[in-house]
Amino acid sequence: MPIMNLLVAFNGSDASVAALRYAASLARARGAHVTAILAHSTHDVINRHSRWIPQEAQALLDQANGGIVKAIEEAFEALRGELNLGEALSFREVPGRVDTVLSEAARTYDAIIVGRHMDQDDGHVSLHPDRIALLSGRPVIVVPEGYTAQARHGHAALAWDGGRAAARALSDALRFLEGQGKVSVLTVDRRSDWPVRDLLLHLSRHDVQAVHEDFPESHPVAETILSYCDRHDTSLLVMGAYEHSKFREDFLGGVTAKVLSGIRIPVLLSH
Repeated sequence: MPIMNLLVAFNGSDASVAALRYAASLARARGAHVTAILAHSTHDVINRHSRWIPQEAQALLDQANGGIVKAIEEAFEALRGELNLGEALSFREVPGRVDTVLSEAARTYDAIIVGRHMDQDDGHVSLHPDRIALLSGRPVIVVPEGYTAQARHGHAALAWDGGRAAARALSDALRFLEGQGKVSVLTVDRRSDWPVRDLLLHLSRHDVQAVHEDFPESHPVAETILSYCDRHDTSLLVMGAYEHSKFREDFLGGVTAKVLSGIRIPVLLSH
């Protein structure tokens, strides 16, 4: 099935600009359409509509929130010509809980492409890629700020532990990887040889050249993945999100969070 319909979360951050450019590159290569969505919260620290808030103050709060949205829309329009997509690029803004809006919207697209979460993002438009991967049911491609390479996946890395989330990520990634180059399958202390042999055969039948790189159990998983991607100049990392519970991952500083905070290339996440 071809990739024809892409959703991009655009909130004006440097990372979301990188995500938009990445999506446009992917769309130009495949003849796809890109929809950019600005999801913004209407939540405020105080209730703007309380009768205790003077009307003048309420007007100022409304103006400030509207100013954020308008500035982001203007930033998008300033990029439109550079993206060279013509009628295949559209934009809309949707109020609501940001991660929920994006997760629900993503379900009618082939994939959602987002920028990495940045602490300095305005709270009204801040998003969390890991939560979107958990909620949306769609593949989420996370692009780090400053990433400028085209969306060509000549050498991808697949983090493989044989689990359900990794299998889902592999299935979601195949449309991006077929005929693109090679995939390095990364395992840490694999339990047996035969599942990896079957995985390599599966990839070959999808016209994907695959190699296997195994690391001993003593190697920390997140650090091993990050180091491999840096040393081998990979263009995409594919991995399952939160094979265990998100609470356990957050509490223990799990692999997903560590990889997303340290990666310098796009990551395709699935759950």
